[in-house]
Amino acid sequence: MQIYKVGGAVRDRLLGKPVTDIDWVVVGATTEDMLALGYRPVGADFPVFLHPKSGEEYALARTERKSGRGYGGFTFHASPEVTLEEDLIRRDLTINAMAEDDQQNLTDPYHGQRDLEDRILRHVSPAFAEDPLRVLRVARFAARYADLGFTVAPQTLELMRQLSESGELQALTAERSWKEISRALMEDQPQVFIQVLRDCGALKVLMPEVDALFGVPQPEVHHPEIDTGIHTLSVLEQSALHKQPLTVRWACLLHDLGKGLTPTEEWPRHIAHEHTGLKLIKAVNERFKAPKDCQELALLVGKYHTHGHRALELKASTLLELLQSFDVYRRPQRFEEFIVACEMDARGRKGLEQRSYPQADYLRGAAKAAREVAVQPLLEKGFKGPELGEALKRERLKALKAYKETASI
Repeated sequence: MQIYKVGGAVRDRLLGKPVTDIDWVVVGATTEDMLALGYRPVGADFPVFLHPKSGEEYALARTERKSGRGYGGFTFHASPEVTLEEDLIRRDLTINAMAEDDQQNLTDPYHGQRDLEDRILRHVSPAFAEDPLRVLRVARFAARYADLGFTVAPQTLELMRQLSESGELQALTAERSWKEISRALMEDQPQVFIQVLRDCGALKVLMPEVDALFGVPQPEVHHPEIDTGIHTLSVLEQSALHKQPLTVRWACLLHDLGKGLTPTEEWPRHIAHEHTGLKLIKAVNERFKAPKDCQELALLVGKYHTHGHRALELKASTLLELLQSFDVYRRPQRFEEFIVACEMDARGRKGLEQRSYPQADYLRGAAKAAREVAVQPLLEKGFKGPELGEALKRERLKALKAYKETASI
């Protein structure tokens, strides 16, 4: 029996990156051998075991063969005869197909170390094209290592293009797709993930609503970058630069989908794109079964981001409606995420990345003014039920009118 550290742990050590998760492969062992040593079995499809002390995962070396559609369409074979090289060849990228023994001696049959040095994301074998999930994984790695100068090898991009055209991407489950998408959006350069998906034709299949934004012009006076798709990538980039959470990044990606529906004869204006985009945002949310908080914020940002940009011009009554829509009294964090999403939208414009966004503090002040209206005095006056709600609304409107006067001085 021989045990090797494999995959990401080897890759990241060689890159000088922090090693978080460690995967182990066991060569020359049987399930009975592992059980005898106290390992606990956890794998449903193939033999994976938890170490009796560390709890880390140890998998028996295995081969795989395509047997159906999608990510799960494989049969696996694990036995003591499977070599380390045979186990490594089934992996996606050469930089993920290296192994180390306990003395850090490197096994690198597919030249992963060379590709690390050359900053290339390259498939290990033609079997890469059998697994549609790898399209998303490679795009995610491109986003993760973009700051180091990594690019996708042309031959690998071509295999990704073939996968995108084959119909295999539709076989991916919403859960598997969302896991890759959400992880990619949290990388330092998530816009690279979207760009790589577009480069190989996968974006058109997975998110046609986002793909449709490329080539759609906007008024140059407001958007020097003009192209709506480029703007969306820039907004996503800003959300990462400012370390925003997943909810905000997801909303940034989807906020302008309505512009893809604007008739060409109306370009570059996009009247009411906020409302026309809601059905598209809802469709993307449901397609990937995004978490509820991501879904809600994306819809709210899509509907109200123009209100955010025009905050200083809004009437007190419109401000109140906006605050009520976000339920700022019980869910203040959601309104804060809306504010920063609007700010990322404003910064995601060519040459305007550093421009101040006074609307942010103005909206925070408005929310504070409305929240500070006390309920107790109204209860003491005898208001209750629907009448209390209306009285509270009137008092909050007064507070916002007063706020507007002081904030504009």
